[in-house]
Amino acid sequence: MPSAIELQRVSVGSILRDIDLKIAPGEAVALIGRSGAGKTTMLRLMNGIVTPTDGAVIVDGTALANSDLIALRRRTGMIIQGSGLFPHRTVYENVATVPRLLQWPEEKTRAAASALLEKMSMPFEKFKDRRPRSLSGGEQQRVGIARAMIANPPLLLCDEPFAALDPIVRRELQDTFIALRSDATIVFVTHDLNEALRVAERIILVDSGAIALDCAARDFLASTHPIARQFVESATVAA
Repeated sequence: MPSAIELQRVSVGSILRDIDLKIAPGEAVALIGRSGAGKTTMLRLMNGIVTPTDGAVIVDGTALANSDLIALRRRTGMIIQGSGLFPHRTVYENVATVPRLLQWPEEKTRAAASALLEKMSMPFEKFKDRRPRSLSGGEQQRVGIARAMIANPPLLLCDEPFAALDPIVRRELQDTFIALRSDATIVFVTHDLNEALRVAERIILVDSGAIALDCAARDFLASTHPIARQFVESATVAA
């Protein structure tokens, strides 16, 4: 079942203050804002990488302060900028990381990895034994997506995963991500409003450590909030 997330009056030092946020199971939410606004810190609260100085983070009805964080992270897919692949492992070994932690049979792991890489336009037999250094940036990111999604995690946390890629590859990977997302709960950090509108149903504008705007994606374009207008105008110019 997809995860539900709640932040209750959460603060993190001087980075975030009094954040109240509820994300429903299966919802796709984009966190958007300028650099240093606190977006990535909000994301990292959701799998316990960052601990709040005040307030509580709750996933599936349980406060993270009382949770098994290792178990939580094994059922959370994390997709980051630059893929974060293990450089000494092959493509297959990278993709198989979570299934092996979950003690899947090797036959099941191999079949799932093969099917997923095929969907990523990376034929299994061609790529399975290659190491990350031999891959292009787009190929590395595809492997990172496959590693995060192979076990069908109920929660996907994405920290600007496509930001460093050229526009064509970025669009291709957005399409792949959207096609594969299933019914997972998604929290997606991005600076790019066009990307936020493509991958999310709801957009949360973060500014100076606080939530400045929280609305349906379709309503963001009509918002009169001054920072939202800056993002809309920049996206229009970029288009």
